[in-house]
Amino acid sequence: MFPLTRTVPQVKFPAKFKIPERHPDIYFRSMPTIDLQKAGSFCWIELATTDQNAAKQFYGSLFGWSAVDMPMAPGEFYSMFKLAGHDAGAAYTLRAEQRAGGVPPHWTLYILVKNTDETAQLAAKSGATILMPPMDVMEQGRMAVLKDPAGASICIWQPKQHSSALLVREPGSICWADLNTPDPQGAQRFYTTVFGWEFIASPHTNPPYLQIKNGDDYIGGIPPCVPPANVPAHWMAYFLVTDCDASSAKAIELGGSFCLEPMNIEHVGRMSILKDPQGAFFALFQPQGK
Repeated sequence: MFPLTRTVPQVKFPAKFKIPERHPDIYFRSMPTIDLQKAGSFCWIELATTDQNAAKQFYGSLFGWSAVDMPMAPGEFYSMFKLAGHDAGAAYTLRAEQRAGGVPPHWTLYILVKNTDETAQLAAKSGATILMPPMDVMEQGRMAVLKDPAGASICIWQPKQHSSALLVREPGSICWADLNTPDPQGAQRFYTTVFGWEFIASPHTNPPYLQIKNGDDYIGGIPPCVPPANVPAHWMAYFLVTDCDASSAKAIELGGSFCLEPMNIEHVGRMSILKDPQGAFFALFQPQGK
């Protein structure tokens, strides 16, 4: 993949932040890597940070990731995170001009598409802002960076020679993503039109938690709680763990901090939201019975 120039909000969560019921048992029931032919999947996750070596140590200790550094330019490298021989994500260092422009450390989600140019055009017609127009990443693939109509940023990726599959549904891998937005109905229209997603309302919350379904896979959701006025729309990535409390405690020991301490989600599992030592936000999730 490719390091991006984009602005992602410094996320602050209200004291009573809650995630209602979802169905991870459906999501985890498949092979542990993403099918790169299935458009609409989250196909990559990428960390932009201010201290790449420190981030490698933090996430390597927390999730068991190893890192393979790939030179990009003099003094710059792209770290591929590996777990069980599979790609689990990547990291790069924010450039000086990005930091000067106020871009904070952040995780970026990529969505697999069949044609980057056509998807970008459709997204623009549907109200998105094109932050980075379609571009080739050498012979690996073609990408673009979008901001949805409510302001949440996302990347799209059309693979070419890059054939690696992103590890999912294994401890230490991405397992879910929530879209926190002030306009859930608008988000449904946009993402259904552009990516073909289906939104299924949970009957256990009012207003409902909207589960995101891509084909047969449940991949994320839209919480019913609207972000505070000072928090822009954003995506939050969840990483699968076997023990949320233990992993959360380890993250704190490694220099992270809590945004939301471990809490139960009735009939679903246990979760927490943390900030890494450089300031990037992420969530941990332990399914019920796991």
